Amino acid sequence: MNKEPSVNVLGAELAPCSSDPLTGFFRDGACNTCQADTGSHTVCAVMTDEFLAYSKYVGNDLSTPRPEFGFAGLKTGDRWCLCAARFLQAHDEGCAPLVNLRATHRRALEVVSLEVLKLYAEDPEES
Repeated sequence: MNKEPSVNVLGAELAPCSSDPLTGFFRDGACNTCQADTGSHTVCAVMTDEFLAYSKYVGNDLSTPRPEFGFAGLKTGDRWCLCAARFLQAHDEGCAPLVNLRATHRRALEVVSLEVLKLYAEDPEES
């Protein structure tokens, strides 16, 4: 699996998303991606109670610990490389989480426009 270039949606070098919990398709702490990442885990999202409840409701429980997979479960404030389509779905439903644009891979733009991502920019300077 060859990683695509580590470039964010702003055209700069991709920043880390989270090392605790360790996130990313490659579990390297960044929202790096490749052709094998069919879910496009490219949006560095900041978890909220509302989004975690929504994600569980639509069938992707990110908050329940799964020790058999080394997954402690996510909580509000955690950063996680989220599937771009799930982010867009949450946006459409009115419960999208905040986004770290510097840590969101440019491949997310194949699914979500930069304008929509900027609506949720964690750093107001980036919107």
